[in-house]
Amino acid sequence: MSHDVKNIMVILSSVSGVGKTTITKKIQQKYQSFKISVSHTTRKPRPNEVDGVDYHFVTKEKFKKLIDDGKFYEHAKIFDNFYGTHKDSVDKMIKKNDIIFDIDWQGTKQLSKFKNLELIKIYLIPPSKKELKNRLIKRNQDSLDEVERRFEAFDNDIKHWKDYDYIIINENLENCYKQVEKIISKHKNIFKASQITV
Repeated sequence: MSHDVKNIMVILSSVSGVGKTTITKKIQQKYQSFKISVSHTTRKPRPNEVDGVDYHFVTKEKFKKLIDDGKFYEHAKIFDNFYGTHKDSVDKMIKKNDIIFDIDWQGTKQLSKFKNLELIKIYLIPPSKKELKNRLIKRNQDSLDEVERRFEAFDNDIKHWKDYDYIIINENLENCYKQVEKIISKHKNIFKASQITV
């Protein structure tokens, strides 16, 4: 993939319930240049989720075929479902837009292998495990068993913070968003400057 215009790719990762999806959507609303990379997934849509907007919902068979055909930049199994970033949609999008990825550490590791992708990797962590559990229960999207599973995954997920350029503790959503915003505008300026230099 080659493009003349240097647009940026931002990865936002965290364990479930830390606020990455909310922050991702806030960035897209504020910055017209940003598009969210819409992942393919085999999980069932939640109420209010729209196919093609929140995710591309596909069967496990279709997902497996996409893997076999080498169509993904990255894919991972998270709990019982698969998630993946389709190469074609990213390659098209980056020509005109900045991209924000809402993916986990497994996806980040795989994307990092593609040297042609200019990635800014940000990892969000909760102030504490106790606070994470409260947030997971409060958001009321999952069964208690699911909450417990997501909570238990925390210890494994947190080990991968070293793969990221920036770590932000999300104690307060608005402050966390401002920190992400600051990182983005810093990199946008660096990229602009590198385009001007001859």
